[in-house]
Amino acid sequence: MFTHDKLAALRDKYASTKGGDIYDPHFRAVADTQFSGGDKRKWPFAGVPTFLDAPYLPDATELPDFGGIDIALIGVPMDLGVTNRAGARLGPRAVRNIERIGPYEHVLRMVPGSECKVADIGDVPFRSRYSLQSCHEDIEEYFSKLVTAGVIPIAIGGDHSISYSILRAVGKQRPVGMIHIDAHCDTGGEYEGSKFHHGGPFRQAVIDGVLDPERTIQIGIRGGAEYLWEFSYDSGMTVIHAEDVPKMGVDAVIARARAVAGDGPVYLSFDIDSLDPSFAPGTGTPEIGGLTSREALAILRGLSGVDFIGADMVEVAPQYDGTTNTAHAGAQILFEEFCLCVAALKNRKGG
Repeated sequence: MFTHDKLAALRDKYASTKGGDIYDPHFRAVADTQFSGGDKRKWPFAGVPTFLDAPYLPDATELPDFGGIDIALIGVPMDLGVTNRAGARLGPRAVRNIERIGPYEHVLRMVPGSECKVADIGDVPFRSRYSLQSCHEDIEEYFSKLVTAGVIPIAIGGDHSISYSILRAVGKQRPVGMIHIDAHCDTGGEYEGSKFHHGGPFRQAVIDGVLDPERTIQIGIRGGAEYLWEFSYDSGMTVIHAEDVPKMGVDAVIARARAVAGDGPVYLSFDIDSLDPSFAPGTGTPEIGGLTSREALAILRGLSGVDFIGADMVEVAPQYDGTTNTAHAGAQILFEEFCLCVAALKNRKGG
């Protein structure tokens, strides 16, 4: 029963406090990263927007060590590889404009921005907005510099073809495993004279020797393009269809993903169309019957401890979504990827 004495105790403790006065030691530590001057913190709607409100370091590529950053958030505003609706080139800008993501991950109980040095380093500098092939050359060259400098890259697309050239950079020294969350396997062949399209990045990555198919799992797959994905099965990839997720249960999906990925280096690729269009309508190739946003977050959170060496979040096409829900979902997914990369970084450093 809530008594007058209990009310008096609460009044005595809280009636004269400010928003930044927090007593729990764990929450106090989080608050200390956000508040200045008692109850003052940065306005989420003011200033120049960056990914996850990270510091902006556009000149990082000109520094030999990328300014000493551990993790780089990079926009890749290119969608010349789409097979359906264009518009994902506008994804990075839309995600940057989302307010109030983080700083605290309440399930993983971490403030990733306080546990590493992170920066939004701007967008990949493309030589031509018209040449798909030269754009991919630019992506590979740019991400190779990051990998050489020991920086973990997290890319925000753009269409899913960008993952191919990113994998060529992160898998150059040895093939990596991959956890891939998507509506489509994206293991199709060359179409109309081009291997650079968003329906085939992972076939090309395997053929190039930078992606290990037997350490690759694809989650959320569905739709009428299933007949195009025989390479996934033939190469030894593990495929979990969207309708299997509720049958298996999220915990079983997580366990399977961790078992497939194993202990080696892993790349994380998240296509926003893995979510059902009711949660994320703003994408180029929507497929009904997809994951819920809660399922997607639970799966990602369950992957903490996997040795992630890079990640991407792609295919946000904001013009097809008048609510901004898709960009908001994309920003939250980006935050979860950031958390997972920070956890992996700490593990590698013995922390």
